[in-house]
Amino acid sequence: MTTPWHHPETLALHGGYRTDTATNAVAVPIYQTTSYQFADTQHAENLFALKELGNIYTRIMNPTCDVLEQRMAALDGGVAGLAMSSGQSATTLSVANLCQAGDNFVSSTDLYGGTWNLFANTLTGLGIEVRFVDPTEPEAFARATDERTRCYYAETLPNPKLNVFPIREVADIGRAHGVPLIVDNTAAPVICRPLDHGAAVVMYSTTKYVGGHGTSIGGLIVDGGNFDWEAGGDRFPTLNTPDPSYHGAVWSEAAKALGPIAYVLRMRVVLLRDLGTAMSPFNAFQFIQGLETLPLRMRAHCDNAARVADHLRGHPKVTTVIFPGLQSGEMRRRADAYLSGGYGALVGFELEGGREAGRRFIDALKMFYHVANIGDARSLAIHPATTTHSQLSPDDRLATGVSEGYVRLSVGIEHIDDILADLDQALAAA
Repeated sequence: MTTPWHHPETLALHGGYRTDTATNAVAVPIYQTTSYQFADTQHAENLFALKELGNIYTRIMNPTCDVLEQRMAALDGGVAGLAMSSGQSATTLSVANLCQAGDNFVSSTDLYGGTWNLFANTLTGLGIEVRFVDPTEPEAFARATDERTRCYYAETLPNPKLNVFPIREVADIGRAHGVPLIVDNTAAPVICRPLDHGAAVVMYSTTKYVGGHGTSIGGLIVDGGNFDWEAGGDRFPTLNTPDPSYHGAVWSEAAKALGPIAYVLRMRVVLLRDLGTAMSPFNAFQFIQGLETLPLRMRAHCDNAARVADHLRGHPKVTTVIFPGLQSGEMRRRADAYLSGGYGALVGFELEGGREAGRRFIDALKMFYHVANIGDARSLAIHPATTTHSQLSPDDRLATGVSEGYVRLSVGIEHIDDILADLDQALAAA
């Protein structure tokens, strides 16, 4: 559904939906069903032949998920979205939609630990090579590219380093080589629109800020519709050669009647169909509720995080504070170029005293939750060296920027005085 609105506060409430066509319900219904009645055999044939889009089976498409997909695509300026069971499934399918055994992709080293593990171990075990490069030098992406490179991958606000990724610079390099940039925008919804800066695909763990209340696991991919897959020819065999799993369809050709959605169309009717990483309608409903207040929450998150970063910078037990708003030079330029209305809600800091100081700090917190999550309305804290990054090898942990004394905060929307008071008493115990 095309809407005339452009502001995120309005799109988050109205994008992709006005009322339910069957009941005129204003709130999006939960379509808790597996299957859908076909009008007749011709209708069924048209759906399966992709002559028209519609509901066949909830593993592939669901009306509740469809509203979430349309709304997220509208917020990001994309042409279509695809909801999935988790952020990890969105990451996996975003790459697997282009890469097969023997192919490679180039990724920023600045990644969430789970993504690093997925790329360095699981995908590598499936025959897909990842080539990690330092994002502070965008030309490194070009040097790592060859004829079997299918995509570039990065995070807008990398967790845990929090150095804003040079989206435009790398996207331009990729387009010069015919390679699309996929951006994980989980930590920066609303405050960054990667498609505006040249990215071809955006993905989210909707578990985080989109949901915002720590109730549901989910992921979502937005197709920018701005990359010419057909012109890429041999670089994209998954989209430009007959697909034996779908009666020989060539996706760059088959999608033309439906719009510039070849990338997300194949992902929906092949990977989602075969791998089954579908989002449940109930979770989609939860994410739609969270999305309605996302622009308001992001303002509060960003304001509180800036206050926390400034407060920590003056504490004697804190040796380093990592926050985009405190950076200078090229890093600050990137933050200002790609983030609008705030610098995100993640704050990292190094504690004097290393690993044990990190443990003491975490154990002393009273209001902050000690959980392996970000993006909750509540304030959260984690000591990666003993949790999320403990599974990595020492070399991999170092590459992702996690030291023994590093603590990551996901600053919530509580009153700032209460947030600072909890941090101060925990720092005193550290």
